[in-house]
Amino acid sequence: MKIGFIGDVVGKPGRLIIKRHLKRLKEEHSIDFIIANYENASHGFGLTEKNCKELLGYGIDMMTGGNHSFDKKEILNLFDAYPLIRPINYPKETPGRGLYETTILKSKVAIINLMGHYTMPMVDNPFTMIIDVVKKLKKQGIKHIIIDMHAEASSEKQALLHMLKKDVSAILGTHTHVSTDDLQVLDGCCYITDVGLTGCRDGVIGMGSDVPIKRFTTGIGGHFDVPDECKAVFHMAVFELNDNGRCVGAEKIKIYDDMPKIVTEAWID
Repeated sequence: MKIGFIGDVVGKPGRLIIKRHLKRLKEEHSIDFIIANYENASHGFGLTEKNCKELLGYGIDMMTGGNHSFDKKEILNLFDAYPLIRPINYPKETPGRGLYETTILKSKVAIINLMGHYTMPMVDNPFTMIIDVVKKLKKQGIKHIIIDMHAEASSEKQALLHMLKKDVSAILGTHTHVSTDDLQVLDGCCYITDVGLTGCRDGVIGMGSDVPIKRFTTGIGGHFDVPDECKAVFHMAVFELNDNGRCVGAEKIKIYDDMPKIVTEAWID
């Protein structure tokens, strides 16, 4: 099976570039299932029901979240109605779920949303929690396990890779919005430190540049805004899993505005 994973979708520009390209890419690369990170999809902060329906209508099959999952309070009513998850290591009392199970090409697949510690909200230890979660899934006979590791620190993502590389199918990094050039298949596990944002590429992490510059030069913050018009980029990792849930190949797809796509093959070790 082939899975496509889109990094943090940032605001209207991110949604529109998905609309322009996703269905065509799905056909061209024979992708069976599309995952996207929604936490910045509605003007940079959280997700509204309107934008949820919009993104699912463009061909996305399910979506993961992060530290901005609850910025739009209406999401509290969306978890039971749509294929959405939030980080699994939020407290048990937190609304929503952190694990999504489905069947793709007759194989059971588990998709987990996990959040790091550094600069993040108060959550349970992701490293100790995920071990038990993966063990339970494997006892259930689920071999295809995919993790969205939503974290600021690259070291947390790399540590997770070396902890779980023989037990999970893929670890896709999100949150920093900056695409990294380390897509690899290590011991049958697809890994990238950060898939990168899908949205504006001519600002600061998908937002307008004025407020971040003011903050860095004066120490005075402000509200980050996503420009209505900008130069956009689309980032997606595509990886192929065999019947045993091991990754046998991966590629990174990048599109600037409406320019031809750029495809980079993963390093396989």
